[in-house]
Amino acid sequence: MNPLSTLPSTAEQARHALLLLGAPTPARLLVDVHAALFDGDLDVPALAGLVRRRAAGFAPALTAELVPSWGVLTLAAWPVEQRLVTPARQRADALVMVLRVAEFVAAQPHAGRAADRLLRELAQGIPHGPEALDLADAVRAALTDERLTAALAAEEPVREAVLRRAAGLDEAQRLYGVPGVPHQRGHR
Repeated sequence: MNPLSTLPSTAEQARHALLLLGAPTPARLLVDVHAALFDGDLDVPALAGLVRRRAAGFAPALTAELVPSWGVLTLAAWPVEQRLVTPARQRADALVMVLRVAEFVAAQPHAGRAADRLLRELAQGIPHGPEALDLADAVRAALTDERLTAALAAEEPVREAVLRRAAGLDEAQRLYGVPGVPHQRGHR
């Protein structure tokens, strides 16, 4: 960042958007949300650099194998439980992120066209979202869908086992995951 710039740093911009979204977020979505709702010049390569450099305050999301999901950004201060991405939890988190964005935009008296475009794009991933009069209501309905709640319940034992395993890791491994063991041919 140019020292004369009045724009916040990449880290500050990413933190701001992540706090709004409140869940592990794919880099492209983080950039799109930030561009539509905040001032700044956040981009995907800059986000990748934050995680790659292990910049203070950021970490990749972790999979159920406790390996990093490099394209998904989180705040390092979030507990492992919040940074853990599993299929059903990721779907629920995506819905909650849309809800948070919709509520944020609704609270802004002059949100602008970029915010409207973002909401239209986000609505595409919500059942009945594109035709909904209120996107937030469509998201709330999707969050209570029996299939999603059943999938979340079925996933809970897996998440609990992963969290127990994560409790025994050192701090760096809880933040950046456990390195994978290379597969060796010929050994059984």
